[in-house]
Amino acid sequence: MPAEQEFDQQVRLTVMRHFVDTGAPPAPVDLAADLAVAPVQVEQSYRRLADGRIFVLASGSTYIWMANPLSALPTPFRVFVGGRRWWAPCIWDALGAVAMLGGTGRVETRCPDCAENLTVEVDDGRVQGSGIVHFSVPARHWWDDIGFN
Repeated sequence: MPAEQEFDQQVRLTVMRHFVDTGAPPAPVDLAADLAVAPVQVEQSYRRLADGRIFVLASGSTYIWMANPLSALPTPFRVFVGGRRWWAPCIWDALGAVAMLGGTGRVETRCPDCAENLTVEVDDGRVQGSGIVHFSVPARHWWDDIGFN
C-alpha cells in the first residue's frame, strides 16, 4: 500500500477515535501535533478523505463537518450510548453510530412534519418498537448535496 494511503488510514482512524472520545473531530493543527507531522500533511489527507467521501469538510476549509456516521455540528439526530451524546447527520447515520459505539443506545429526533419528539431504541443491535423511517432522497443521490440530504 502506498505511503499516502497508509497515512490517510492512520489519519482516519485517529480522527474517529478522537471524535468518539471527545464528541468532536480534531482540528488539522492538533492532529498534526499528535502525529508529529506538518499541518499541511493533515490538511492534504483531510482533502483526500473528503474526495473519497470519507469526511465532509466545512465549506472552504479543512475542518471536518462530518466523519460519517458522526457530525461535528448539532443536527436533529442525537445519539446516546453509554451515557454520552453525539450528533449524526441523518437517521441512517444515527443508527450506524449506535452500532459503531456498541450496539445499544437510542436516537432522539423530531418529526420534520409535526415536530413530535421521536425516540428509536436499539438493544444489542436490534431496533426496538415500531415506526417509519423516511428517506426523502434515494441513497444514490445522497452525495449530490450531502449537507442537505
